[in-house]
Amino acid sequence: MRRTILILCATALALSACSTPTTNGTATPTNGGTSPSPSNSASPTTDVPKVRDPIELAQIKRTPCNALTDTQAKQILGPAIEHVEQLDGSAGPACRWSVPATAQPRVNVIFSNLPDSGTAKFYEAKGTTYKLLEPLAPIDGYPVTAYDTKDERKTEGRCSVALGTSDTQTISISLEQSAANIGKKDPCDAAREAAIRVLATIRGGN
Repeated sequence: MRRTILILCATALALSACSTPTTNGTATPTNGGTSPSPSNSASPTTDVPKVRDPIELAQIKRTPCNALTDTQAKQILGPAIEHVEQLDGSAGPACRWSVPATAQPRVNVIFSNLPDSGTAKFYEAKGTTYKLLEPLAPIDGYPVTAYDTKDERKTEGRCSVALGTSDTQTISISLEQSAANIGKKDPCDAAREAAIRVLATIRGGN
């Protein structure tokens, strides 16, 4: 009889050790079980800034060269400028302002054709597509992110910024400095200054 009791006790202990304990009716893993591993890194979109007051871009996409006035373009590039409009570009409607007969300086403003993940798409590609990705100071609450496939700020005087106009839309502003200005001023700051003027124009405050 005593032997039977001991066997039953041993069996009960074995079952207890193999079973999953519960807390308030919810199963919790034991030391010997496999528990879900927490993520080693935060979601790439955790710190993506949100846009509280979206801007409709349908009208400006039809006339992208209206994103900057002649006065604004001259403030960025100098007294002599020309512009070229491209409505069917692969990246979307765009306009390029430049100084005649020179490769640099120039500024491109590109409007995406389709709604997408907005600024989030740049953060998701950080370290892969984009070797340069840095948040800049927002403009009147609208997020600005410096990005590029290579960091050529000091060597080529180039930088692009994404101006978030909603959580699904951005305006890309790419700037190339003149040779005389390379290394004297951060081109991302210059691109942000261009973004200030673009934002003022599309909001009707130019």
